[in-house]
Amino acid sequence: MTEIITALYENGVLRPVNPVSLSEGQTVRLRIVPEISPGRPKNEVEEALQAMVDQGKLTMAPHDPSIKSVSEEERREFMEKLKGRPGKPLSEIIIEDRR
Repeated sequence: MTEIITALYENGVLRPVNPVSLSEGQTVRLRIVPEISPGRPKNEVEEALQAMVDQGKLTMAPHDPSIKSVSEEERREFMEKLKGRPGKPLSEIIIEDRR
């Protein structure tokens, strides 16, 4: 039986908020999905990605600290490049920029 529960992470242990229907010592498989706190606005991209993960259509790659994040300035620069090339596939733009 599949059951979705809410748990709190405290002192290195996940503690269910409500009782669960498990036998003592039973092994389970967990998927950790952080809840969006009421004070934090939902990011549409995060929401869409999570929906695809939940439907089994997408698997998120593990975090790799060697990959640097793109800054907001770098994003803006890239968007400016794209504006000048309407209708052209992104793959072609990337190939041209590598030359």
